[in-house]
Amino acid sequence: MSGVSIENAAEVLRPPADGLPYLRSDRAGELVLDGGAVALDGDRIAGLDADATATLRIDATGCSVLPGFVDCHTHLPFAGWRAEEYELKVTGVPYEEIARRGGGIASSARAFGAASDEEVLAQARGLSADMLRTGTTTFEGKTGYGLSVFAERRAARLGRDLGLEVVQSTTLTGLFAHAVPDGYTADGWMDEAEALARSADVDALDIYVESVAFANEHLERLGAVARERGLPLRAHVEQFAENRSVPVALAAGARSVDHLACLHPDDLGPLAASETAAVLLPGAEFLGAERVAPARDLADAGAICVLGTDLNPGTSPVASLPVIVGLAVRRYGWTAREALLACTLNAAHVLGMAGEAGSLERGKRADVIVLDAPVAQVPYRFGRNPVCAVLVAGRPVWVRPDSAWRLEGAA
Repeated sequence: MSGVSIENAAEVLRPPADGLPYLRSDRAGELVLDGGAVALDGDRIAGLDADATATLRIDATGCSVLPGFVDCHTHLPFAGWRAEEYELKVTGVPYEEIARRGGGIASSARAFGAASDEEVLAQARGLSADMLRTGTTTFEGKTGYGLSVFAERRAARLGRDLGLEVVQSTTLTGLFAHAVPDGYTADGWMDEAEALARSADVDALDIYVESVAFANEHLERLGAVARERGLPLRAHVEQFAENRSVPVALAAGARSVDHLACLHPDDLGPLAASETAAVLLPGAEFLGAERVAPARDLADAGAICVLGTDLNPGTSPVASLPVIVGLAVRRYGWTAREALLACTLNAAHVLGMAGEAGSLERGKRADVIVLDAPVAQVPYRFGRNPVCAVLVAGRPVWVRPDSAWRLEGAA
């Protein structure tokens, strides 16, 4: 295939006309959303005009064309589900209490240990396919459900194996400090986590700071290892309580702080002024507990706001970024443009891929999705999948059966 031309679109999501960097969420309203076309040459975006010589032409009449979604926070691969905990959470039983009863991360660790490699990968493949059908062309996975040195190394190996099997681009984060295994203190397991962080084949490091997990001093320790290895540092913080972890993460040069449902008001300004992204995960914010990140304030303050699914078997069993966009618009009071910036270019920034993915710009990788409706309908028709075609590196990898007629020249 020498080229693809996506033509006649009612809306194409384009960068601001001034060409200036636009990661800051207070610039989301400047994203251009007008009709047009996108031309692809091989695995690259060739331009934002139709190409009459293209081998494959896609009729996008009445459709919108966007960069592929980027999910910068998932916990793939994992084994099994924890549906039995869901009602407890939504009726207000604290996660900390569920964890102390042997649920939570420990439950998923037991399932991961009992599953074969093929069972773990089969589940992850299926979820990756679900993500693809809803427009995710790049995603991050994590370790974290091993809770032993051997099992965490296994999780890293399976994460890499998954990346070789799926059509999406993937990155792998070492969440070696996810929970404290039985028989360890937090300090004792942190010694093991640091050793893993120094040697494992991962693209970034992460830590969970919470009363049932690790403390700010452990975040500082992991930050030192990240600097030593030259890896980005990420941190799950302020999910269930105000631990004042954000200043610690900022001092450590963290690439992102994730969750922030309990962000201290004094930490919002410094975070918004920093280069550290605020990754918000509305799928993990339970209505019964009324824990909601101060997303409107963060966006207005010019933070680098990001959305992710937090796909995991416990707190957010959600694979669809369109669903997350709908949640963000409903719960945060965001516009559709703000939500879409947060799960495209800003999410790519968190993964160190903003130069390759996340926006429709000449020379970037040709990861493009076609929606069957205007952008405003993504959050409005909440829960519906609007994606009718997905292209990864310039190649159509999924076309909804009722949309196949839109492709001219396909073999």
